[in-house]
Amino acid sequence: MDYLQLIYKHYPEDGALRRLLLVHSRSVTQKALQIAMLHPRLCLNLSFIEEAAMLHDIGICQTDAPGIYCHGTHPYICHGILGAAMLRAEGLERHARVCERHTGAGLSLNDIVSQGLPLPHRDFLPETLEEQLICYADKFFSKSHPEREKTPEQARRSIAKFGEEGLRRFIHWEEMFGKGGFKMRG
Repeated sequence: MDYLQLIYKHYPEDGALRRLLLVHSRSVTQKALQIAMLHPRLCLNLSFIEEAAMLHDIGICQTDAPGIYCHGTHPYICHGILGAAMLRAEGLERHARVCERHTGAGLSLNDIVSQGLPLPHRDFLPETLEEQLICYADKFFSKSHPEREKTPEQARRSIAKFGEEGLRRFIHWEEMFGKGGFKMRG
């Protein structure tokens, strides 16, 4: 599968949104692959990580977030399930699961109900190691400031906004994938 062709299919214009999506996705992909290569004992699927990390945010084009050039109709928190639907339509079930499970540090049914989030009432938690790694790597990059990588403390603060449950998952991933998140080298 050529993930760039899929991105260009859903983002046909070479505009600010497509450029932002590509910059963000490449940063997440690079970080996820870097961490995966530092942990060969985990036997992670590198080609899947590359594809899924590049596609994890494909649904943002359907959301309403003008500050990052998104002029769709859905709340931004829905971008994961929207992207999952797009990827399922392409026959990419494993990639779709990464999309729907990467928001925050994953969202539990309890998170969704207690916060009144406009999402289906079920768990959206990363399950496989690849899903967890992509979700973890994503927390170090924001689309509002795509040029910089968050520190681990900044990532923790950002995750804490989604609740204590997600913060515990993120801290577990820090321990599993390496404290400090292996800051990328320019």
